[in-house]
Amino acid sequence: MDVSWPLVSTVPVDEYHATAATFNPQQWDAHDLAQRAKRAGMHYAVLTTKHHDGYAMFHTKHSDFGIAHSPFGRDIVREYADAMREAGLRVGFYYSLLDWHHPDYPPFIDADKPYTFGKWRQPEPEAWERYLDFMFGQVRELLTNYGKVDVIWFDGHWERTPEQWKARDLEEMIRSLQPDILINDRLPNAADYSTPEQLVPAAPPEGQWETCMTIGKSWGYNPNETERKSARELIHTLCEVAGKGGNLLLNVGPMGNGALPDWDIERLDEIERWMAVNQESIIGTTPGLEPWQFYGPSTRRGNTVYLHLLMRPYDTVSVRGVQVKHVRSVRALSTGAPLNYDLRISAIDETLNLPDPVGELRIHVPESAIDQNATVLELDFDVEPTTTKE
Repeated sequence: MDVSWPLVSTVPVDEYHATAATFNPQQWDAHDLAQRAKRAGMHYAVLTTKHHDGYAMFHTKHSDFGIAHSPFGRDIVREYADAMREAGLRVGFYYSLLDWHHPDYPPFIDADKPYTFGKWRQPEPEAWERYLDFMFGQVRELLTNYGKVDVIWFDGHWERTPEQWKARDLEEMIRSLQPDILINDRLPNAADYSTPEQLVPAAPPEGQWETCMTIGKSWGYNPNETERKSARELIHTLCEVAGKGGNLLLNVGPMGNGALPDWDIERLDEIERWMAVNQESIIGTTPGLEPWQFYGPSTRRGNTVYLHLLMRPYDTVSVRGVQVKHVRSVRALSTGAPLNYDLRISAIDETLNLPDPVGELRIHVPESAIDQNATVLELDFDVEPTTTKE
């Protein structure tokens, strides 16, 4: 269990909650954030509306612990939702089911430290019903007051059972308010898609899925963090996720003043540059070839296959088990430069002069075609390329 949250680890509880009184993110700019997301090729975003500490980033009638009662005052969730829609992005809300501040949850206190899996205190029945009224009320506000919501991303489910959460009733309310919404797998028994965290799964999960991942190790802004993923590593992750048919939900953590830290901006800018010339290999694609056909991630759209080279090639790369005589062209996607290639088929197939042999494509990749982050090769066929052994 990750206990890196400051509230349950390093910061005294009263000291942590006291910071709410001075929260004033004057440099928060929802429009800039939305435009950065769009330029980086993102199609949807998910904002934390309430995390485990119970602080609401939206105007709620069910609590005075939130942005409406801060020096900032403005409704961050409303500004975010409006900016994302204006940019053409879909809107997602993160909401933690648990609440370490609410008196009926019960709240997390210093005596509960260290935070230990399974050791959380249980509420009294009447208190729990009050908490459920509060939780259902806040979810209803989020799905009623902010227009069309495309995704609701729950978390914090582990501390209670599905029956305690009244997960079925909550799902029914959600779908009645937002019929087209997607619900992640952290509302028990209500999943439209799954959410592996901080890694690319070895095998793609069944159905729709996304990997949620941080740039460093922390989900929020952490100025003391020194280990952060490079832009190249994040781009490689994006290629791998796309090659397995998933989405990448990349976390950025604004500072207390509302602005993104320089390291987040640097990585988003580099992703933007790469996506500007390679996005067609990611957006709107499906998984490409089988792993035995090409040693790396690949995607496809119709008769076009995209090879993602995550390591610099030694002169050539090979694609196996394809109908080699149906190859129309091979080019470096980022530059559009055509690449030379050789066709190889078995001696028997060549001797028999088969009209449609399955063989190997050997592509020559010059230094001029290499992208510093990830090189993408585009293969066009005049038929749908084979993806199973013959």
